[in-house]
Amino acid sequence: FAIHVPIAGMSLLPVLFKWPLALLPVHILFLELIIDPACSTIFEAEKEEADVMNRPPRNPNEPLFSRRNMVLSVIQGTVVLAVVFAVYAYALYSGWGEAKARALTFTTLIVANLSLILTNRSWSRTILETLRTPNTALWLVLGGASSFMAAVLYVPFLRSLFRFEALSAAEVANCVGAGLLSIAWFEV
Repeated sequence: FAIHVPIAGMSLLPVLFKWPLALLPVHILFLELIIDPACSTIFEAEKEEADVMNRPPRNPNEPLFSRRNMVLSVIQGTVVLAVVFAVYAYALYSGWGEAKARALTFTTLIVANLSLILTNRSWSRTILETLRTPNTALWLVLGGASSFMAAVLYVPFLRSLFRFEALSAAEVANCVGAGLLSIAWFEV
């Protein structure tokens, strides 16, 4: 749920503000190519929590997604949306142009979404602790997403298809920082 809040928000907010579209269909497709493998492989391959056998079983009359989990997911997604939207607004108001604003925003959104995957692997262990837990699917998705992100930023045909402007290393670092910042509160 958390990953879809910023996607929906960044699809709607620019329209409401009469700004250029931040996300085009090709961007949504790219995002789904990350989200779907994450849900079907990364989380399925995750080791169970250490205390799983000490917990009472879930009441079969309770919903699969508890109110607490839903609220936390919506809050996570809303914070990511706020950070990504701030990047987009700042880029547009700085006069950097639509293609650069879109590239900065999308890069931040990808980093934030990958960060959401990392932080939600476990709610009882930190990201650093879970990174020491083997999960081949995680590394394949992270590596694939990073490689494809680099390709759409720096391969001219793909950059044109995504309607991006190439980013400098410093701009990518700022996007990484903003994406990580969007979930840092949850890790704390």
